[in-house]
Amino acid sequence: MSTSTIPETTGIPTAARTVSPWLVLVIACLAQFMVVLDATVVNIALPSVQRGLHFSIANLQWVVNGYSLIFGGFLLLGGRAADLLGRRRLFVTGVILFSAASLLNGLAQTSGMLIAGRGLQGLGGALVSPAALAIITTTFTDTEQRTRALGVWAAIAAGGSAVGLLLGGVLTDLASWRWVFFVNVPVGVLTVAMALAWVRESRLVGARSSFDLLGAVSVTAGLVVLVYAIVKAQAWGWGSARTLGLGAVAGALLAAFIAIERRSAAPLVRLGIFRVRALAIADTALLLVASGMFGMFFFASLYVQEILGYSPLRAGLAFLPVTIGIMAGAGAAQQLIRRLGVRNVGAAGISIAAAGMLYLTRLPVHGSYVGDLLVGLVPMSIGMGLAFVPITLLGTGGVSDDDAGLASGLFNTAQQVGGSLGLAVLATLAASRTAGVLRGSSPAAVMSAKVAGYHVAFLGAAIMLAAGAMLLVAALRRRHMRGVELAVAAGAVASPPA
Repeated sequence: MSTSTIPETTGIPTAARTVSPWLVLVIACLAQFMVVLDATVVNIALPSVQRGLHFSIANLQWVVNGYSLIFGGFLLLGGRAADLLGRRRLFVTGVILFSAASLLNGLAQTSGMLIAGRGLQGLGGALVSPAALAIITTTFTDTEQRTRALGVWAAIAAGGSAVGLLLGGVLTDLASWRWVFFVNVPVGVLTVAMALAWVRESRLVGARSSFDLLGAVSVTAGLVVLVYAIVKAQAWGWGSARTLGLGAVAGALLAAFIAIERRSAAPLVRLGIFRVRALAIADTALLLVASGMFGMFFFASLYVQEILGYSPLRAGLAFLPVTIGIMAGAGAAQQLIRRLGVRNVGAAGISIAAAGMLYLTRLPVHGSYVGDLLVGLVPMSIGMGLAFVPITLLGTGGVSDDDAGLASGLFNTAQQVGGSLGLAVLATLAASRTAGVLRGSSPAAVMSAKVAGYHVAFLGAAIMLAAGAMLLVAALRRRHMRGVELAVAAGAVASPPA
C-alpha cells in the first residue's frame, strides 16, 4: 500500500499555511537545542546534585542514565507515532512533557523524585526529536533548501551539547543546580506557543495505522533492568543470586523484544536492516564509543570539581577545549575521508581518542588542569571529531531511501543506549575500586580513593574505544563500504547529522 504525507490545516490559522519555512526551522531547532542541551548540561551540576539530594556515587549515574535510557528506548517509537498521529501534535506533546518534567526536576526533594523526572524528560525528548526532524523534512520540499536546513539542524544539535557544559556551570555557580532544569520551562512555553501558531500539521496516510508500543516497552524495560543489575552488582556481588536473577530478567525482556519484532506487522525495528554490514558494524562501534565518551564526561566533571576544586562555572569553561577539538577533528575528517576512506579515518580517530583516554588514567590527586587533564582531553576530543563523521556515514549512508529514517533512528539509539550501559559499567567498576582502596576517613584518603576509582573508569573507557576501532578494521571490507564511498567520492553525502 502506498503512503504519502499530507498536511492537515483544519483549525490552523491561515498564517500557518503561508509562514516562512525558515521560521518553522527556528521553532524545530529551538526544541532540539533544548533536548540536546539537557543531555550535557547536568554533567557539570552533578557534584552539586549529589550533595543536595544525598546521592551515592553509584546511584548518581542515574541522573544521566534515567534520561538517556528512556530517550534511546522510545526514540524509534516517537518517530513512528509522529508519522501516524501527526508531527505537530507529537512535537507539542513532547515539549509540554519535557518542560513539565523539567519543572518537577527543579523542585525535586529526593533522589528518587529526580531520577523519575529525568525519565519523563527522556520520554518527552523521544517525542520531540524525531517529530522536529520530520517537520523540517516535510516543510522544506526543495532539495537545496532542505540540505541547508538540515545543516542548520546539525549545527544546532552539536552546539547544544557544547553549550550545555558551559551553561550548566553558569547556572549552577550563579544560582543553583535546580536552575539547570528550571531554564527549560520558559523555553518550552515559548516553543509550544510558536508551534501552535505557525507550524502546520502533517502525518503519513495510507500506511498501517499501528505502532509497536509493546516492542518499545520491552526493549526499554530490558535495558533499564540490565543497567540496574550492573549498578547493584557492586553491592550485591557479580555472582549473587539477585544480580544473576536481574540479568536473566533483562535477557528475557530483550529476547522478547526480538521475538516481537520478528512477528509484528509494523515492527519498531525491521531486523533485516542489520544485514547491511556497514550499518550493523557502525552502530556497534558507536555503542562502544558512546560507552567510553559518556564515562569520560561523567568522571572528568567529578575530577575537576571534587579533586581540583573548581567551581561549576570554571569547570564548564574547562571543557571548552573539548568542543573546539571535536569541531576541528570533524572538519579535518571531511577532507581526510576522500583520501583515506571512511573505515581508516574512523579507526584512526577512535584510536587517537583511546590514547587520550588512556592518558587520563595517570591523573594525580594533586594534579593541574593544563599539565595533567588537558593533555588527555585534547587528543581525545580531536580523535572523537575525526571518528564521528565516518561512523555516521557508515551507519546512515549505505541504505535505501526507504530505510533512511530507520537507519538514523538506530544510529541515535545506539548512541544513547551505549552511553547508558557504558556509564553503568564504568561507574560500578569505579565505585568498587574506590571502596576497595579506601583506608580511613580523612579527606586525603577519600580523595585518593576517588581518584583510584576514576583511573579504573578511564581505563575501561579506553578499552571500549579501542574495541570500537578494532571492530571497524576487522569486520569491514571494501565491498561493505562501496555504496558509502561512492557517494562520498561523488559529493552526494553531505555533512552527517549530529
